Amino acid sequence: MNIIDFALSKARVFVGILIFIIVSGAATYITIPKESTPDVNIPIIYVSLSQTGISAEDSERLLVKPIEDEVKGVEGIKEVRSTAYSGGGNVLLEFDAGFNADQAMLDVRDKVDRAKGDLPDEANEPTVSEVNISTFPILLISLVGDLPDRALQDLALELQDDIETIGSVLEARIGGKRNEQVDILIDKTALESYDIDLQVLINTVRENNMMVSAGGQDTGDGSFNIKVPGLFENIEDVLNTPIKTFGDSVITFRDIASIKRTFEDRQSYANVNGSNSVTIEVSKRIGENIIGTIDQVKAVVSESSINFPSSVKILYSQDQSKGIKTMLNSLQNNVIAAIILVLIIILGALGVRSGLLVGLSIPGSFLSGLLALSIMGFTINIVVLFALILSVGLLVDGAIVVVEYADRKLKEGLTVVEAYGEASKKMALPIISSTATTLAAFLPLIFWPGLAGEFMKYLPITLICVLTSSLFMALLFVPVLGTVLNNLARIFLQLIIPLVSALILFNLISYGAGLNTISYLSIPLTIIKFLLPVVAFIFVFSKIIPRIYKFTENKAVSSEEVSESAKILSSESNISISNIKGFIGLYVKVISFLLNHPAKVIISAIVVLIAVNFSYTRIGSGVEFFPSVEPDLAKIVVFARGNLSVEEKKDYVGRVENIILQIQNRNNEFKSIYSLSGNVSEQSESSEDFIGSISLEYNDWNKRRPSLVILDEILNATKSIKGIKVETREQEGGPSGGKPINIKLTSSNKNLLIFESEKLKRFIDNYPDLMNIEDNLPAPGIEWEINVDRKQASKFGVNIGSIGNVIKLATNGLKLGEYRPDDSNDSIPMYLRYPNEGRTLDAINNLRISTQNGLVPISNFVDIKAANTTGNIIRVNSKNAINIQADVKPGVFADFKVRELEYVLGISDEPPFIRGKLLTDLPKYKLDGNVKAELIGENQDQQEAQSFLTKAFSVALFMMLMILLLQFNSFYSGLLILFAVVMSTAGVLIGLMITGQAFGIVMTGVGVIALAGIVVNNNIILIDTFDFLKNKTDTVKEAIVKTGAQRLRPVLLTTTTTVLGLLPMVTMTNIDFVTREVTRGSPDTQWWVQLSTAIVFGLIFATILTLIVTPSALMLKENVTNWYKNRVNS
Repeated sequence: MNIIDFALSKARVFVGILIFIIVSGAATYITIPKESTPDVNIPIIYVSLSQTGISAEDSERLLVKPIEDEVKGVEGIKEVRSTAYSGGGNVLLEFDAGFNADQAMLDVRDKVDRAKGDLPDEANEPTVSEVNISTFPILLISLVGDLPDRALQDLALELQDDIETIGSVLEARIGGKRNEQVDILIDKTALESYDIDLQVLINTVRENNMMVSAGGQDTGDGSFNIKVPGLFENIEDVLNTPIKTFGDSVITFRDIASIKRTFEDRQSYANVNGSNSVTIEVSKRIGENIIGTIDQVKAVVSESSINFPSSVKILYSQDQSKGIKTMLNSLQNNVIAAIILVLIIILGALGVRSGLLVGLSIPGSFLSGLLALSIMGFTINIVVLFALILSVGLLVDGAIVVVEYADRKLKEGLTVVEAYGEASKKMALPIISSTATTLAAFLPLIFWPGLAGEFMKYLPITLICVLTSSLFMALLFVPVLGTVLNNLARIFLQLIIPLVSALILFNLISYGAGLNTISYLSIPLTIIKFLLPVVAFIFVFSKIIPRIYKFTENKAVSSEEVSESAKILSSESNISISNIKGFIGLYVKVISFLLNHPAKVIISAIVVLIAVNFSYTRIGSGVEFFPSVEPDLAKIVVFARGNLSVEEKKDYVGRVENIILQIQNRNNEFKSIYSLSGNVSEQSESSEDFIGSISLEYNDWNKRRPSLVILDEILNATKSIKGIKVETREQEGGPSGGKPINIKLTSSNKNLLIFESEKLKRFIDNYPDLMNIEDNLPAPGIEWEINVDRKQASKFGVNIGSIGNVIKLATNGLKLGEYRPDDSNDSIPMYLRYPNEGRTLDAINNLRISTQNGLVPISNFVDIKAANTTGNIIRVNSKNAINIQADVKPGVFADFKVRELEYVLGISDEPPFIRGKLLTDLPKYKLDGNVKAELIGENQDQQEAQSFLTKAFSVALFMMLMILLLQFNSFYSGLLILFAVVMSTAGVLIGLMITGQAFGIVMTGVGVIALAGIVVNNNIILIDTFDFLKNKTDTVKEAIVKTGAQRLRPVLLTTTTTVLGLLPMVTMTNIDFVTREVTRGSPDTQWWVQLSTAIVFGLIFATILTLIVTPSALMLKENVTNWYKNRVNS
């Protein structure tokens, strides 16, 4: 209370502080770094293993298992997932969220170093890397044109160097880049005729391609370093390398081979809009502004590309700043709309002064909250924006309560300073308690576990900053502004109106002077043009404005009209509350009647709660993890089986791409179409049948058809292509968990696992309402095994290594070494190989190897036969694992199917209860007892989030109860308020049933928690007022009725302003106040529908509870107390 008195006595100081907060907050909003997602440590560390030519089985046994055995002892590991494949493997370590990334990296590297001794000598060095969100690309730059690969790559390298000079850019990585290599195409006849041993050849090249430091000399006359340059610098050096001598004759590479500098064998093809392309992936540094960084990158690219060939086009895609700009625009529009709506409501109900005060509290709270976030080192990201938009409906309650109370006191005859001082003091404790309970509702969210929690912790922190700011605004700055607003307005108008009058007169005279054609009038008109506005300014300033103020101050206000209701509602008044007129009088009559039957009201409320929950189980739309949002991106995924070449894969994907290009030519619905095909892999696609994908970036949502319609047309059009399977993927609105149905099967028996997985896959293929079913079972195909008869080979003095070297000549080539030419930043490998016509299966059969008995066909001791491919080997926590995934058909809720499958697969023994029906007639699937089934992915994330939010809600209720006990020192009052919170959830369910929405675990869950804070606010102030009035009235009933009458206006005002502030989100309407455009159904509004629907419907329902059920509960307590006293006394 002393702080409030001090603030009112030093009003100018606090006005100055407020101006500083608003100015610095606005500057912070402009300059604070903005990024799309929070910078959190993704709890995954990745160990990559490789060895040329190793099979999947050998990779599992020799590479993966030794690493697994070592790293599984690292502290904090949640799960170890590994994959063994032809040519290598990987081990993925998932840690608990919030782990110490630096320590974990050190521990894993230490364990991998220990395991190196158990790896084969031929294995490449294992690499350990962490998944860091800051390295994710924020912009893709595609260079498109019908130019040779080398020309496009050179242009991309030039751009890469320029982009990486920008300080905020972490890396510009070139995707689709083919590495250079030197092919030494050997003449098979010459190699055999000169009887050249390949191992000797390898050693000769290595010995002739090295830098030798020969030491130094100090002769006394000086000292010198001596070196023997021996590194290859160009292809000529390679051609002139001697490889064998016969007397005086020297055989060089020039005699037995042709050499060309080329690219590695093509493994993939990348096109943008049907043309050849190279893509630069740009990622930013941690904490840098994504919008500013992308603007700088585009400026640099525009400047650097001026001299590029005219046939090269530069396209930008997946611009991450677009989403954050849209969200910022949505936030600004929502804040402006909230201020306008609040001003309209408060102006109409309480007048100009009150409306301005409440309106100022919104930007004041926002900007001071942002200032606090900036000081703590936070950036603006999508979760912070989510919290700021959510707070629109929360931060005006305190200001409205203070302003409304002060307005009532003004009507009772108090001065402005007295009215605002008493309002702030009287409402201080209830507002502090209500703000504390609101913060208590969000505080447990800081401890949200898992990766989702690392992202979502920004939500409660932001809300705590903004709501704490709103508390200070309500109790200090609003009262201070209320007392000085008249003076500020008077000073403002005293200066502005004369100034505007003078400017208008100056412009009118200037316009008239411009029409003058008489030259001798120019000087007098110029003098009048400047002199007359000065005279007008002085006249209006000294004569007009004072007279206006005198008139307004002397204007009498009808005492009976203004203060009659105020006198009745006054806490000191003895006039019967039943005498009040108007809407409040109607409410008084209704509540007076209901207070005669409080038990019936409470029972009716409980019946409504039960009925609503029962109805929701019957007709509710189930549960979903995150809302479905119209995507900006989609992907077409192509699968095909068999031993397809890179060119065949390109052809299949190209046919799908051509269909999409035809649709684009007709409808122009895509910004870019990026296709990738060949021997490619993507983290999101686990199937071995994957041969390519086509990424689609849509035009703006209002310039095209819905994504589902477009993708459906593509799927129907591609059905005519035989031999492939085409699926679609849409960009997910929240944390990606893959497909909603993800069945993980594990077993220590690999053959049994494959057998059971194939059976289950056939069952899932025929299960209703599922689509896009995929698995990571071994794909059918063949591989060629070359079995060496070691005994027979030893007769010729041949070993496995020499046979392998010969075979490599007919495959990828035998690596001789590397060299670094002047025109390259990287070392270029050199490969010895046969020309294209010598790299066939028949050529392998006819290979001859140099032995002690001369050239001998390898068919003498080698048997070549076809075998089934093993495919990738997946392991989870050292057990073999296979995943079967599926999407649900449009209109089907994934939650329903998950619960069905849990029962069908025997994971759960309880039949699912869906929409009021117990499904006991579902087909049961019997798995072998040695195979374990789990439903993971989105379902697992959903269950974890649901479990946490339930616990968080319970903890929040307990913390609220403790705060309420501090406030009221009454269990009944505390539990009554918590009962109102629980009852308000019925309003949420009613809203979901009316709108047909599913219960969103994240959005609706957070909405319910936010609703709890609002409901508590109104009930705290109502019960606090009742506790004050019951000592000033004759009966408790009269105190309750008077309490309801006093609190009716502020409760309705807070409800109306909150509902109207959130109404644009409920109706998915966005009003752009700059461009004056009104859009409905845009993707950025779809984010908030579940959240705002929960708050709006819950709050409307809770308002009825506050005004009817809470007074009835207070009356019921009094009736029961009196009944008990009468029984005791009798």
